[in-house]
Amino acid sequence: MAGSVNKVILIGNLGRDPEVRMLDNNVKLCRFSIATSESYTDKNTGERRDNTEWHNIVVWRGLADVAEKYLKKGNKVYIEGKLRTRNWQDENNQTRYATEVVADNMTMLTSRAEAQSMQQNAPTQQPYNNAGTPQQPTEKLANDLIDDQDDDLPF
Repeated sequence: MAGSVNKVILIGNLGRDPEVRMLDNNVKLCRFSIATSESYTDKNTGERRDNTEWHNIVVWRGLADVAEKYLKKGNKVYIEGKLRTRNWQDENNQTRYATEVVADNMTMLTSRAEAQSMQQNAPTQQPYNNAGTPQQPTEKLANDLIDDQDDDLPF
C-alpha cells in the first residue's frame, strides 16, 4: 500500500465552551476540548472501569463560526479530522508540544431541545458533568496548550 493516512474520528462531549479568536488575517480560529469515554470490566477484579480521554480540537473559518454559535459545554459532537503536533518555546525557553485534532468535518449530535434542557437544568454552583464525563483537567500544561498565542499556522 502506497502513502499514509492521518484520519481521526471522535464522538464526545465538550468539556467547556469553545474559545474563539480572530487572527490578524481575519481568519477565525476556534478551540475546544472533548472527552471520549470507554467502559470495561476488569478481568482480575470484576469491577467496572471507566477510562476518559481528553482531545484538543481546532476548527477554522466556517466551522469556527458554527462552533462559536452553536456549541456549548456538555454538547455531544462528532469530529472528523487529522492529528497535528505543533511546538513552541515557552517563557523559560523550553520546547513545548501540543497534539491537536484539526477538524475538517463536525456534526452536532445534541438536539436543540436537549441543549436548552441542559442549560435550564444545569446547577449554578457545580460544574456540568454529563453522563459520567469527568471534569477536564485544569493543569497548567492544559491551559498553556489552549492559551498559546504563538501559533505556527500552516496556511
